[in-house]
Amino acid sequence: MGGIRGSAPSAAVPLIQCKRNGAKLFQYYLDRTAPHSVCRWVGTLVVAAVYILRVYHLQGFYVVSYALGIFLLNLLIGFLSPLAESDLEVTKKPLLPTKGSDEFKPFIRRLSEFKFWYYVTLSFCVAFVATFFSVFDVPILWPVLLSYWIVLFIVTMRHQIHHMIKYKYVPFSYGKQRYVAKKSSANSLSLGGRRHVRWPRMG
Repeated sequence: MGGIRGSAPSAAVPLIQCKRNGAKLFQYYLDRTAPHSVCRWVGTLVVAAVYILRVYHLQGFYVVSYALGIFLLNLLIGFLSPLAESDLEVTKKPLLPTKGSDEFKPFIRRLSEFKFWYYVTLSFCVAFVATFFSVFDVPILWPVLLSYWIVLFIVTMRHQIHHMIKYKYVPFSYGKQRYVAKKSSANSLSLGGRRHVRWPRMG
């Protein structure tokens, strides 16, 4: 009896170790995709296209698609919202400085771009797997769900835009002016950042 009880933990050790190694390997390859944002989103579009084609072919699983749409909408709100939203409610000040003495506070998302991409891709994968189980194929009129989702999207985005205008922040960096250092200042530095100075001759 003692030998049987002792064999259970020893048999579970390789399984736990294998699970940890798999998680480390997955995290390693996931971290390597972080700099390649364009390739990541192209892959997500491919996954989304496969899911849409499967739903169109099956002519069902509209409840799954509606749940997926609600989840994607929540992710989008987190991606567009600032992290320190509670501080905005207290101070009611804009994120960007309006005076030279104001402290610069960069826009920090509540949900980062990488996590936004990860959860979007994961949600499409989960929804795709759900289409293989008939229990999720609930018969319902899809135009009703689509209309309700469109109304919910419009109301949510209207509230989000009002929030942006109220606290004066823009969640996108595309099109913003960027400052580049002048070449003259770069040429004036040499050998470890030291500047050569000519001293006047004596006498």
